[in-house]
Amino acid sequence: MTQRAILCPRCRQLVGSEESVCSWCGTARSAPWWQFINWCKGVMDGDWLVKGLITANVLFFAISLILSTNTGDTGNFLSPGQTSLMLLGATGTYPIAHFGRFWTVVSANYLHGGIIHLIFNLMALKQIAPWASNEYGNSRMFTIYTLGGVAGYVVSYFAGVSFTIGASAAVCSLIGALLYYGKSRGGAYGSSVYREVSGWVISLFVFGLIFPGINNWGHGGGIIGGIAIGYLVGYNEQRRESNFDHALALMCGVTTVVILGLAVVRTFI
Repeated sequence: MTQRAILCPRCRQLVGSEESVCSWCGTARSAPWWQFINWCKGVMDGDWLVKGLITANVLFFAISLILSTNTGDTGNFLSPGQTSLMLLGATGTYPIAHFGRFWTVVSANYLHGGIIHLIFNLMALKQIAPWASNEYGNSRMFTIYTLGGVAGYVVSYFAGVSFTIGASAAVCSLIGALLYYGKSRGGAYGSSVYREVSGWVISLFVFGLIFPGINNWGHGGGIIGGIAIGYLVGYNEQRRESNFDHALALMCGVTTVVILGLAVVRTFI
């Protein structure tokens, strides 16, 4: 079978259909990890990743509603009960300090307390995530989203928030990463990014002051986490995504799937 031209997973240069190694970096086309790395990057390419994150949030909202109905723990219309959310992985000082559920700093990013809560977060995710992917690459965006969300809930925990959920901490980490990008890049485009993202930060601050029950500590921790992680991983104009970036994103993905999967299995079984 004639092999096709592909991009080298190490240096991202084109490898011709007749080449057995990359002429740029010397990576063998037959390297055992070649196809695996290409598959990992294929998973992270395009807006598949953003759609996957949205689907995961919608799916877990549906599961929380089903669980609430089955246990008689239903809150308001299209709002899961707190017991159901607790079982599926809500975080805060109560789940962590009383039950040792440290893994909830990951799972809480995929749970929501109501349909309005879900819609607002997913609208923000749909706008911010592709923008962050464009500047950082898909793998680094997902790493920032995952670890930044964890950072937001860690800050929230130490601030004493007893019970909290929502994708907003993770979304805020992408905002923080773009804030760092705009300031670091500079120039007309960087300044434009910085101004626009600053508007998001101000809106979040005002929104948190006006409406009760908003986890401002989680938002602030997510923004700070996103700035720090964005600085550490770098953006596309500083360096291309490497195999390490893809592997780190894969680790974040596997960890998330395992935690969410175990939460569902333990809850229903």
